[in-house]
Amino acid sequence: MGRLIRGLAAEGNLRVLAAETTDIVEEARSRHGLSPTATAALGRAMSGVLLLAFLLSKTPKERIGLQFLGDGPLGGPVVEAGPDGFVRGYVKNPSAHPPLRPDGKLDVGAAIGRGELKVDRLLPNEELYQSSVELVSGEVAEDLVRYLWQSEQIPSALLLGVRVTAAGEVAVAGGVVIQVLPGCPEEVIDRLEQNLKGKSLTPLLLERGLEGTVETLLQGLSYDPTDLRAVGYPEGHIPLAFRCRCSRERALRALVYFTPQEREEMIAQDGGAEVLCHWCGAKYQLTPEEIRSLGASPQGQGEIPKA
Repeated sequence: MGRLIRGLAAEGNLRVLAAETTDIVEEARSRHGLSPTATAALGRAMSGVLLLAFLLSKTPKERIGLQFLGDGPLGGPVVEAGPDGFVRGYVKNPSAHPPLRPDGKLDVGAAIGRGELKVDRLLPNEELYQSSVELVSGEVAEDLVRYLWQSEQIPSALLLGVRVTAAGEVAVAGGVVIQVLPGCPEEVIDRLEQNLKGKSLTPLLLERGLEGTVETLLQGLSYDPTDLRAVGYPEGHIPLAFRCRCSRERALRALVYFTPQEREEMIAQDGGAEVLCHWCGAKYQLTPEEIRSLGASPQGQGEIPKA
């Protein structure tokens, strides 16, 4: 379970959201069998899309999806989240693990590469808004900041981090986004830039925790720490979790585009069918009776639901 806090700082001139996602990223690593670099890349993207979901969503049921379509070996990440706090994601090549950078850090930029960042915003009425920006670094945070500027025209600072242990497990993961709101005094911006200069997120999270990290980033700027909470939540924060929307019913309906003959071949050869959810790695073993319940024709069965 992860958590998110949010609030205003600098007399209402800065909007702050901070998320701790260690358990979420560790679950993704375990589910997908990710390499250390793939873990860092997908973890950053999952933290980032959660922050964007709370930053940009206009209704509780809106969902935001990100596709990092780079030319690196990772093939992804692809992530989706909503202001309900649920997130899911995957990469096409979970074993991708480029050589370390000269400074000894995982090379997420090389793993993702350059190309296009696609952003999907699915509204509760199923209306889909799509946009894209150039994927210029593959480091995730820099590309999301570029998107925020082009889409919202509001300057933002975004820090994302994942620390992976020598054993490959996730030690800490999270993200912080700070938006400069219209009319913000220059001295506040200057102070914020000084606070952010040279800062790396994972050491702060390890040493000071989520609240302490935010305090460090806002040092010298007026704010009430009690304002940086999720009002209305007993714990003072919004719970976050890895959760997929797949189901056995949706797995079955994924077979509607196969012809009756192809479905019978599945039954004859394998005694049924296995459907794998690429979002979460769940496997559904479908029986002959379930497959035949789809009827004699794949036509008129409706669209495959978004699993």
